[in-house]
Amino acid sequence: MYKQVMTLQQVSRRMLSTTANKQVINRVPQKQKLFQEDNGIPIHLKGGVTDAILYRATMGLTILGTGYVIYELVNAALPKKKD
Repeated sequence: MYKQVMTLQQVSRRMLSTTANKQVINRVPQKQKLFQEDNGIPIHLKGGVTDAILYRATMGLTILGTGYVIYELVNAALPKKKD
């Protein structure tokens, strides 16, 4: 039992202390320069095409959701009459 616990400790240490094989490039200075640039574009759209698509999708879902909530509230406030 003791030997199994020691083996488990060694394996867990080895897994936590391994270094990454791939070096990661630091892109923070480039992103800072892009986002701090004063070019008239709103900050939530400076990320490019993906930001624009996500923004439009979010606004579309928000408008559809608001419309649906209003529809359901009107339905609840003015129920259909049963004959």
